[in-house]
Amino acid sequence: MSILAWVMSIGLLVLVFDDELTKQFNPNEAPESRFTQSGVEVVLKQNRQGHYVTTGKINGKEVVFLIDTGATEVSVPADLADELGLRGGRSVRLRTANGTVTGYDTQIGELSIGNLTVYNVDGHINPGMRNQAILLGMSVLRELEFTQRGDTLIIRQL
Repeated sequence: MSILAWVMSIGLLVLVFDDELTKQFNPNEAPESRFTQSGVEVVLKQNRQGHYVTTGKINGKEVVFLIDTGATEVSVPADLADELGLRGGRSVRLRTANGTVTGYDTQIGELSIGNLTVYNVDGHINPGMRNQAILLGMSVLRELEFTQRGDTLIIRQL
């Protein structure tokens, strides 16, 4: 009986700490939108590594975005593409932090973070990406206005 209690206690601790680690990676799991006179804005907090990570949607499916101002387009891991309804077009050479890979152009019909939504966004499907976070690059960010102060990023759709 005491062994069972220890096993259950350890299991509970694993669940609690796993949830805490997830919040540390993505402190913006439920990004809130604010409506201002000039439009919609979403406020994001940095994670422990100094990155802006948030939950959003592509074509109505929930995803995790890593904001990357150094990325030209939205970069989607290949293993997520079918699930998100993305079709690969012509092949392209992608220069990434991990080297050059062959990816495929794609068009994202709808991409949203909170109540901020953009349509018909250029992206690519990247078979070299090993994690599940989608890089949110300049093909989206150039449609928006963004300001960073301290550990906060404010994204506005005017």
